Amino acid sequence: MSKGSIFIISAPSGTGKTTILKEIMLFAPNLAFSVSHTTREPRGREQNGIDYHFVNIKEFTRMRDKGEFLEWARVHDNFYGTSRTAVEKQLAQGLDVFLDIDIQGMKQIKKQLGAPVTIFIAPPSWEEQERRLRQRGTDSPETIALRLANGRREMAFADLYDYLLINDTVDQAVEMLRAIILARRSRTRRSAAGLALDLPAADPV
Repeated sequence: MSKGSIFIISAPSGTGKTTILKEIMLFAPNLAFSVSHTTREPRGREQNGIDYHFVNIKEFTRMRDKGEFLEWARVHDNFYGTSRTAVEKQLAQGLDVFLDIDIQGMKQIKKQLGAPVTIFIAPPSWEEQERRLRQRGTDSPETIALRLANGRREMAFADLYDYLLINDTVDQAVEMLRAIILARRSRTRRSAAGLALDLPAADPV
């Protein structure tokens, strides 16, 4: 069994990455989603262990200091971290693992694990981004303003990613992401098998 690949997804808050990831899980087999640990409070119908592992500052600090995170970062005044053990277990099972992390986490992962596939999801416009954030109804006007300001800063790093995916519509974004997954799997399988791409010789003119 070949080892799985890591796919890193980064995006400004409210861009729709969670919806895209939930949809792609329905259409592509052998995928796993890394459930992050966070110190923030649950929103809406979020469930512990499914959307996030919700922990307090003390527990998060303990895990961080023991090296239990592949990466961790402070985002919007809350801490987020990716479990090293959980990701390594999924990769060993041959699953491709999606990590929903920011630019800080992406850089940490690349230092430790070589060459993950990195994808930045951007909104079609900042006006649409603000509309989506307000439509969620989960944040105060001050929080929305902070998320928009942070999103603009995050966009400055988009060219560090392998792919830039504009989320005009969910269906289109999911199809683009599916194509990226298939391309990676095709390359990985050729490499694992030690195969060269044999093309037929061109007919003489």
